[in-house]
Amino acid sequence: MYNNSFFKKMLVLASIILLYSCDKDYNAIGSDLIGDNHFDFSTYTSNVIAYNQKIGAVQSNDLAVNGLGIYTNPAFGTTTANFATQLSLSSLSPEIGSNPQIESVVLTVPYFTDATKTVTNADGSHVYELDSIYGGSPAEIKLSVYESGYFMRDLDPATGFKEAQKYYTNQNVNFDNAKVGNRLNDDVNVAQNDGFFFSAAEYSEKTIDEKTKVETTTRTAPGMRLSLNKSFFDSKIIHAPSVKLATADVFKDYFRGLYFKVEKSGGNSGNLALLNFKLGKITIKYKEDLSTTVGTVVTVTRVDKSIILNMAGNSVSLLEQTNTNALFTNATTNANTIDGDENLFLKGGEGSMAILNLFSTPGELTTLRSKGWLINEANLVFHIDTEKMKDIGGVKVFEPNRIYLYDLTNSRPVVDYFNDGTTGKNPKNGKLIYGGMINKETSTNGRGLNYKIRITNQIRNLLKNADSTNVKFGLVVTEDINMVTSNYLKTPNSFTSQVPKASVMNPLGTILYGGKSSVPVDKRLKLEIFYTKPN
Repeated sequence: MYNNSFFKKMLVLASIILLYSCDKDYNAIGSDLIGDNHFDFSTYTSNVIAYNQKIGAVQSNDLAVNGLGIYTNPAFGTTTANFATQLSLSSLSPEIGSNPQIESVVLTVPYFTDATKTVTNADGSHVYELDSIYGGSPAEIKLSVYESGYFMRDLDPATGFKEAQKYYTNQNVNFDNAKVGNRLNDDVNVAQNDGFFFSAAEYSEKTIDEKTKVETTTRTAPGMRLSLNKSFFDSKIIHAPSVKLATADVFKDYFRGLYFKVEKSGGNSGNLALLNFKLGKITIKYKEDLSTTVGTVVTVTRVDKSIILNMAGNSVSLLEQTNTNALFTNATTNANTIDGDENLFLKGGEGSMAILNLFSTPGELTTLRSKGWLINEANLVFHIDTEKMKDIGGVKVFEPNRIYLYDLTNSRPVVDYFNDGTTGKNPKNGKLIYGGMINKETSTNGRGLNYKIRITNQIRNLLKNADSTNVKFGLVVTEDINMVTSNYLKTPNSFTSQVPKASVMNPLGTILYGGKSSVPVDKRLKLEIFYTKPN
């Protein structure tokens, strides 16, 4: 039987967890939920063998968000992110009248903004701050939008058309070779092509009612807004054979979609943005004749019409990694799977991950199981190598807000992930007790210090049940902690054939200290177990 003081401690612990999970900001919760004294629990530390694994080309079709642009990270290299998507008619078989003439063709894709920093002016206008934009200044890139000639089928013929077709990050060449004609964003304004940048400016449009003469101002949050070639869409859509616009399948083969290609613009460093292209659309505004007959008098008037093409259907994120840092290359191709690596390189997209082996000392797990400890908490604290992650030559290094530890052996979350029902202010920031959020220093530069992940229940079950398997763990960056499905590697490695989908979506990377004995003790990766001995 356990003594009363222990139950008092557990009651205090439970109360603190409840208060913090209801009232604190997710960064504070993730970095230090219950403090550092652990109520005088006994502590056991175990060595961790952790090493790097290159991911390579990975399945990247139909992601929730996709990168577009160029981002140079001194710690890893340069990532160039292109994108391709199918299109769909908002209404099939649009009725197009006589004498149609296009007024405008505009492509729009909204940007992510930080709602907490949006300011509303007295005149009703807004000042926005963009979110999920990475890179330096000058930020211009060369952006070209082409008609895609590459047909993205739904089903894979190699599986007898029983499984969805997979598309991968390294298929740039397929879309480059299949692009059709000249770029469509050929406006004279270079900010829409050769000198494109992700602008935080609000878009406002004034219209005057023809009858009342009342002027109305419509304001739209920042987003990509490109004027596309009117002649192309006049031929492709307005004067298309009606049969080509009659069904979704026929239309997808007739107009196979768009290919967004980015390149360096002069000596500019460029930017990379995460975008939800599924919210994008092309709006074709045109005028046509409307005939009305009164008696024998026929009156012809010009009326406004529109056709909308949605960015729906199959899509793929296309990534290229160049100017790769030698440290990154060496770490991911010469991993020390016996003693572990000094540094762990985590990079999203076509990047890298870390593999962790716990209780690797012979007999350690058997000994711990025999002790009958009550496990109160178990943590892995990953210290960031701040020297390798510092800004270099004025180039800012962006750090991922979160990392994700999972059961690599079975390609599923750990028990603590499943047991954590906490949510954050942003849906992407749930699982607050499980953790993995970046803990930053409070000084002005606000650089990351560490990430902390709790695996209390995972360790508790492993020590309690002699038949529980001591699995390998995978560690990756993540864009959305709520997304735990996996995407397939184009070429499986000796450890896995898939990686978490949310890692593919994140373009950032971080360098952590591993558990190798040569790492300074205060930075070395260890498993910390806080326990109470049975009476």
